Amino acid sequence: MEFTNIPNIKNKVSRIGLGTWVMGGSLWGGANEKDSIAAIHQAIEKGINFIDTAPAYGKGESEKVVGKALKQLGKRDQIILATKFGLNQETENVFRDSRKQSIKKEVEDSLRRLQVDYIDLFQVHWPDPTTPIQETAETLKELLQQGKIRAIGVSNYSVEEMKEFKKYAPLHTSQPPFNIFEQEAENTILAYCLKEEIATIGYSGLARGLLSGKMTKDRKFKDDDLRKGMDPKFQEPRFSQYVNAADALKAWVKNKYQRPLIALAVRWVLDKKVNVSLWGARNPEQLKDIDSVFGWKLNDQDFKEIDKIIGENVKDPIGPQFMAPPIRPNALLKTR
Repeated sequence: MEFTNIPNIKNKVSRIGLGTWVMGGSLWGGANEKDSIAAIHQAIEKGINFIDTAPAYGKGESEKVVGKALKQLGKRDQIILATKFGLNQETENVFRDSRKQSIKKEVEDSLRRLQVDYIDLFQVHWPDPTTPIQETAETLKELLQQGKIRAIGVSNYSVEEMKEFKKYAPLHTSQPPFNIFEQEAENTILAYCLKEEIATIGYSGLARGLLSGKMTKDRKFKDDDLRKGMDPKFQEPRFSQYVNAADALKAWVKNKYQRPLIALAVRWVLDKKVNVSLWGARNPEQLKDIDSVFGWKLNDQDFKEIDKIIGENVKDPIGPQFMAPPIRPNALLKTR
């Protein structure tokens, strides 16, 4: 395992973090609590000490599973626990909500579900254009001063939004989507964070499974799976293009480095100077290749060859924009 630093976090942080979206079950075809807890324990055994979750993952189920797993281990002080806020789930339709009263409620709800008395990293899940960034930032600064959280982060924020946020509160981390197939953040968000000494956490490092090494063109997804209908990468003709690219990358890394595709996917993110790459898993089996990420590095020529393979196979590329949740409905805008 490799380790890095995150501002305001005293412990060294593993450069692979455990992503727990799939453990919430919703949008991923279901999850098994026993398997999820076993995966968390296995991740920690493999040297991972950074766990990323959110209330939006299965309407709190992911946080509950993480809390239960950590309670069983009794290693709270050794784990960097990151969660998020800012998606209101109290109505049938989820919407972005980073108002002060919503944040204060969410932090208490997360503390209860996680069974802890502080959160290491509290992140805005999505920017909320209906709430002033000043209000959100100042509320987080207050929670930091109260000791309820140890560090402040944002996810899916633009450079302009981060600049505005920093006027009112410290900003310790930024979490954009970033992987071999979705490189949009490199010259914008990642470049800015490197300059401003904001730690970066890349999510979707495996591109929703496309870079796992197991994706095939005949893969069938359950109805409750965002890849069936929501994610345009998994709709033809794009799906075949991305699978072809993944197969070509799989052959390339096996020939050059004798490593699996999943290791290439994560190594690529880390060698782009991202502090932490999230590795999503719902069972211990999905963590077996973690060790193959370490002991080697990609060079500039490798990056060029990887981009060439993508260009030859993906003729109609598309980013992760589909994941953006709706903003607060007009009917609720007057409620503060």
